[in-house]
Amino acid sequence: MSERELTAPVDLCDARGRLNPDAVGWSRTPLHRANLSRAWGRKKRWDYWCVTAPDLYMAITCADLDYLGNASVWICRPSTGLSVSVDRIVPGARGFALPDQPCTGLIVVEAAGLRIEIDERSPGSTGLRASCDSTPDGPLHIDVEVAEPTGHESLNVVIPWSPRRFQYTSKQNTRPATGTVRLGEHRWELGGDGLPAYGTLDLGRGVWKYRNRWNWAAASGVSRDGRTVGLQFGGKWTEGTGYTENGLCVDGRLTKIGEELRWTYDWDQPMRPWRVRDSAGLVDVELVPDHDRYARTSAGVLSMEVHQCFGRWSGTIVTDAGERVEFSDVIGFAEEARNRW
Repeated sequence: MSERELTAPVDLCDARGRLNPDAVGWSRTPLHRANLSRAWGRKKRWDYWCVTAPDLYMAITCADLDYLGNASVWICRPSTGLSVSVDRIVPGARGFALPDQPCTGLIVVEAAGLRIEIDERSPGSTGLRASCDSTPDGPLHIDVEVAEPTGHESLNVVIPWSPRRFQYTSKQNTRPATGTVRLGEHRWELGGDGLPAYGTLDLGRGVWKYRNRWNWAAASGVSRDGRTVGLQFGGKWTEGTGYTENGLCVDGRLTKIGEELRWTYDWDQPMRPWRVRDSAGLVDVELVPDHDRYARTSAGVLSMEVHQCFGRWSGTIVTDAGERVEFSDVIGFAEEARNRW
């Protein structure tokens, strides 16, 4: 597909709260101002950060869904089966304030003993902090910095379902992470001389349809010849819109893929390998999972079900410069989500 690349700042919405036609496109850095308005109950804002390291996965979520807010922290150590989640649901999303300008400012959420901070006030770095004095495995404390190297590119794109329903997302990966994660008697040092770690961002701002189903996959690591490799794949809810959430990030440079990719996996047996390919031989990769972060919620008109499978990616990709990159054991995940929000 022929997708328009944007190079200048633009408002996501017009004065009526509908999609600004000039905002439809993709960019290598966040350029959209997500000035969402009206359409109460359909507006969705969230920042999801995932930090992956050998034998440690961590995720922080702040989501404002208009009628409720969700703050959550998750830590997993697949080798031991440790998996701890702290989730808070806040009616009316009271206390949630996510900025219109993506990747700026300070987000602070406090709910029932859980405190989360996402601090992007310093150029070149994002601070992720979380604390909760009471979890099933003891007190939780997270203090992690995710660096943004100079000139680092990301995938930022608007998915235009209609003038009234649309989604802007900023997908970022291969951002080096350092810091400390503590849970009860456990302590993990990330980056530096400790565990090599990367941060992945899924930032969303949009006005959604009620029913949604999507695929998402991401990974960050090092190729066999020492190059930094990032995978970003999306699907299902992008079909027929003329835009995709697919791209490759090699040594900080984005290769945009304007094609719907072919996903092969089994919803009923999600721990089997997940494979993603394209038609031109630019992408042929496979995930071997070691943990399924499964969640299911059903509350009347509201429901959510997701398999997010973490593990190791291997395979081959080709950049837009024609460079063939082979890799194995790159840590990441793949998911399918089915929602009525």
